[in-house]
Amino acid sequence: MAGCRVSRVGDRRGFTLIELVITVAIVALLASVALPVSELAVQRTKEQELRRTLRQIREAIDSYKQASDEGLIQKSVGDSGYPKKLEDLAEGVDDQKSAKKTKIYFLRRIPRDPLNADPTLSAAATWGKRSYASPPDDPSEGDDVFDVFSLAQGKGINGQPYRDW
Repeated sequence: MAGCRVSRVGDRRGFTLIELVITVAIVALLASVALPVSELAVQRTKEQELRRTLRQIREAIDSYKQASDEGLIQKSVGDSGYPKKLEDLAEGVDDQKSAKKTKIYFLRRIPRDPLNADPTLSAAATWGKRSYASPPDDPSEGDDVFDVFSLAQGKGINGQPYRDW
C-alpha cells in the first residue's frame, strides 16, 4: 500500500475559529477607519458646493448693482441699487436702455444651499439674506439683498461657522 494515504484528524485543511475571528476583527478595524474618511469626503464635497454657490450668487448680486449704477435698471431715489429680493436675479429685470424693454438676467436659477436638507423650502428661502443697511456682525433682511449666507448650524472643516462664509 505504497500509494495509499491515511487521513488523520489533524491533516484536514481549512480555517480554525481563531483565524476567522482575527480576520473579521481586522476587516472591522479597517471599516471603522474608512467610515470617518468617507464622511469627511462627503462634508468636503458639500462645503465646496457651498463655496461655489455663495460665489455665484454674490457675483450675480454685484452684477445687478453694477447694472443699476450704469442706469440699466430703474431705481428710485434712496434705493441702494441692490436687488429687492433674491428671486429678481433669476426672474430678470427690465433693461431701461433697451428700446424693446428686454429683460436682464443675472442667474439662470437660484441655487439651493447645499447644507439645507429641507426640500419644502424654495431655493431662495434656504439662504439667509443681509440688507445693505444691516451691520455685518448682525445681518438681517431689509429692503434689499446685499449679501447671502448659509443658515446651516455648525462649523466647516476649517473651524469657521457656515454662517460666516
